[in-house]
Amino acid sequence: MEKPTTFHIALGSNKGDKFKNLQAAVDAIYKRVGNIKLISKVYKSPAFGFEGDDFLNCCLVLESYLKPQSVLEHLLEIEVELGRTRSTAKAYEARTIDLDIVFAGDAVIDTKTLQVPHPEMQKRKFVLLPLNDIASKVNHPKLDKEVSVLLKECDDESQLEPIKIWLKNPSRKYDFSKFNYIAIEGNIGAGKTSLATKMAHDFNAKLILERFADNPFLPKFYEDANRYAFPLEMSFLADRYQQISDDLSQLDLFKDFIVSDYYVVKSLIFSKINLKGDEFNLYRKLFNLMYKDVAKPELYVYLYQNTERLQQNIKKRGREYEQNISDDYLEKINAGYLEFLKTQNDFEVKIIDISDRDFIENRADYLWMLDEIYAE
Repeated sequence: MEKPTTFHIALGSNKGDKFKNLQAAVDAIYKRVGNIKLISKVYKSPAFGFEGDDFLNCCLVLESYLKPQSVLEHLLEIEVELGRTRSTAKAYEARTIDLDIVFAGDAVIDTKTLQVPHPEMQKRKFVLLPLNDIASKVNHPKLDKEVSVLLKECDDESQLEPIKIWLKNPSRKYDFSKFNYIAIEGNIGAGKTSLATKMAHDFNAKLILERFADNPFLPKFYEDANRYAFPLEMSFLADRYQQISDDLSQLDLFKDFIVSDYYVVKSLIFSKINLKGDEFNLYRKLFNLMYKDVAKPELYVYLYQNTERLQQNIKKRGREYEQNISDDYLEKINAGYLEFLKTQNDFEVKIIDISDRDFIENRADYLWMLDEIYAE
């Protein structure tokens, strides 16, 4: 999964309820563009380049999977929705909200509609001062100077005053650290790895991903299930037990909680489908011996998708050995998980139907997912 780009965004307002305008813009950026990591202090500054009311200005650090041009388009839409109207004249003017991309990672962009880094940022103290609060060590990719140096060298003599009210960061809505360990599971192609990875990145969690790609029996199993089912399930059981035991026992003081894209009960569910008779009975005995020693998650999330969506996802990700998985096999896996989850009482379970959601491409669906997971 691609990593997000770090954007630095400058915000300003000098019409109407200025602080409310800034907060509304922050909330809209979070809902539609990406995760907000940091927000600077808010500064009162004189109008720049024209006679008008004082501005309130701030900057924020944004992480987004969108391309810079798409981010710009969203920012312009948010400006319009918050009441900004642009005149045809190119002169400076009062505005309810002004949103500018200052940096887009270390990219240098020069198109008709977008220039990054912002070509005037090094001349404007109302950008540099709040930017210095949250990105003093970030290097300007064209000028090859850190923000703190640009601030010291800036000739703008405007007097800025920090106000004593802080903007609220909507990313702080969720405190997943109330769980020590969250396990996310689902059928083949349900998106569990993508969701676990996004959550770990957004909420400072230790990420545990299943090492399925290293299993030499997996491609062979899809070619000859009867022959390779038992060695496949035994190798998965050993690997899952070893990995999750090791990773859960290793304390990481710099992470707030743990999130994984599997839990060891997966082994029992798949083995019940793939093994028969004496093989399954032997496997279950070994599983029970191991399972009693494994730490349990505080929250277990099962991502349910209907078979049609699962097949679409499997085709899209393009793993050759998965392309002939039958609908019947996927339906057996879903049934196995749901049967198990109805009877277990070792941890809190949330079953979330995402058949009509796309939390990878649609940020609104991702935020809906977080609400579902976090809800009491």
